[in-house]
Amino acid sequence: MVSSNYMNNNINLPKKGVTWRSTNKLVKVMNDSFYDLPCPVNLNAWWSFGSMLGLSLVIQLISGLLLSIHYTAHESMAFDSVVHIMRNVEKGWMLRNAHANGSSMFFICIYAHIGRGLYYGSYMDKTVWFFGVHLFLLTMAEAFLGYTLPWGQMSYWGATVITNMLSVIPVVGEGMLRYVWGGWTVCNSTLKRFYTLHFLLPFVMVAFVFLHLFFLHEKGSNNPLGIDSSTMCIPFHPFYTVKDLFGYVCFMFFFMYLVCVDPELLGNHLNYWPADPMKTPIHVQPEWYFMFAYAILRSIPHKAGGVYVMFLSIAVLYLIPSLHSGKYRSLCFYPFNQLVFWVLVASLISLTWIGARPVRAPYIILGQLLSVIYFSSLLLNPPSLWLWDKLVEYPELYVSRPVDLKWLKCLFIFKLLKLLGLKKGARKWADKCVKA
Repeated sequence: MVSSNYMNNNINLPKKGVTWRSTNKLVKVMNDSFYDLPCPVNLNAWWSFGSMLGLSLVIQLISGLLLSIHYTAHESMAFDSVVHIMRNVEKGWMLRNAHANGSSMFFICIYAHIGRGLYYGSYMDKTVWFFGVHLFLLTMAEAFLGYTLPWGQMSYWGATVITNMLSVIPVVGEGMLRYVWGGWTVCNSTLKRFYTLHFLLPFVMVAFVFLHLFFLHEKGSNNPLGIDSSTMCIPFHPFYTVKDLFGYVCFMFFFMYLVCVDPELLGNHLNYWPADPMKTPIHVQPEWYFMFAYAILRSIPHKAGGVYVMFLSIAVLYLIPSLHSGKYRSLCFYPFNQLVFWVLVASLISLTWIGARPVRAPYIILGQLLSVIYFSSLLLNPPSLWLWDKLVEYPELYVSRPVDLKWLKCLFIFKLLKLLGLKKGARKWADKCVKA
């Protein structure tokens, strides 16, 4: 998939002879995509989260298919079928815990993957980035559908609250809501439809994964410096297979801890009660990986406004490539913007914590404040890169001037005047400093 010029110009790639990997057409595609794939020489551990996402997807597909053998999608039997899996099926408890906690591991990896893309400017490859955001939205939909299937108390009321958001869509909202429910409330028809979609959607996700990888390998990976690395590449194997294997070991260590030691660490105990339409829980909340969006939703007092802002908190990722204004892709060259990025991470974690708190003071005002910080740091960071470029740009007219502390002070005022649009004043000031 990678162009021949891209592969041939790499001085670090081994000269390949005629091997079975290069003669068999099917194997050659896999070989060029994974084994002999040219990769930048300076990729760090954050790039391993992409491979971990692939491992998570495989775990979810296999465990989900095995669980579907024993699960019954009926409102009077769904909860009991999950109990049957946990108690009576051979290793059923492990299978169910693996699938439930596998979704948490999936989201841990996907958030790290998106964060790496934002920090190192991977979003500048727009096609790859957009397919990645599509996958993120599909993953969120798949996780929501799966959360409703145990038909526990939190599953039922979570489905009721989330599907009710469709009612804010003008004109067609109420009709769409009734169609999704298959009745006048969440019922057996809703469960069957959600189960069908939950079973089929992973195959759509697999297709999007292949498209994501196809466009990624067509141009080659980004790197921590965000610069062209076409002449400084190494083959994926053995250099990055070793790194990914180490990542898999770390992944499996934490994953098996969740499965075998503390399976309810990231879960909700209310989902061990059967669904009761006549008894609303005091605090209806989604899984932890949706908490940041839920906190933003409830920070807006207007129902429709809260729903729109919540979806905007995710859809805003589509705008990031268009907002980039710096000379360089990576934040490695922008110290101030690195700080803003970590403010974004802190606000996301804080919103996740706020989402699990009761809807009362001071959590309401904290949620509103953190929502503003989240959107500000996410939307203002890429457009503000040009400010740093302007600050560090050295004037060509004064290249021969020796740099000392006095000149740095003059240069600071010179840059400030230029940013304010006073070009003539900046030039006069610099000339005055040179003569002094």
